[in-house]
Amino acid sequence: MDCESLVLCAAGMEERAAEFVERVGGRLPLDYSVGSLRVVDRIVDGLRQGGAGRESVAGALLGLGAYVGEVLVREAGAVWVDLPDGHLLRSVFEHPVAVRMPDGRVWNPLGRTVNRFEIGPKESLHLYFLTLHGRRSARSRRGLPRVPDTVSGKAC
Repeated sequence: MDCESLVLCAAGMEERAAEFVERVGGRLPLDYSVGSLRVVDRIVDGLRQGGAGRESVAGALLGLGAYVGEVLVREAGAVWVDLPDGHLLRSVFEHPVAVRMPDGRVWNPLGRTVNRFEIGPKESLHLYFLTLHGRRSARSRRGLPRVPDTVSGKAC
């Protein structure tokens, strides 16, 4: 990972998602597709039904949020971005990373995953993807390379 394991940064989010997928060991169909977000919704529902508090499942929620963000990267043309200290979105999102969509809008998959845990099915991650503004169409996604991006201009 390009950044320390306890620090969240854009350069490490793809690997954080991959580590989560590896940890679940292929037992779940997490293939970075839009449809796999239904599985993520069910995983979060299972955590909720287990009665665990947010703090006790924080690591799992972080892995799931990284996975959701990585689906946005791969399927919608988003890029992970670091939010600099003092940036308004950093305080609103409560995380130092986000994803920027092709239209320039910035979204918070980590926070949305926490919302799914705290609020429940009304915060579906699958529907989140489908209703996001700034997604590229499937036709426009074909053959486009992944573009690295930073907002802060500094390495993590």
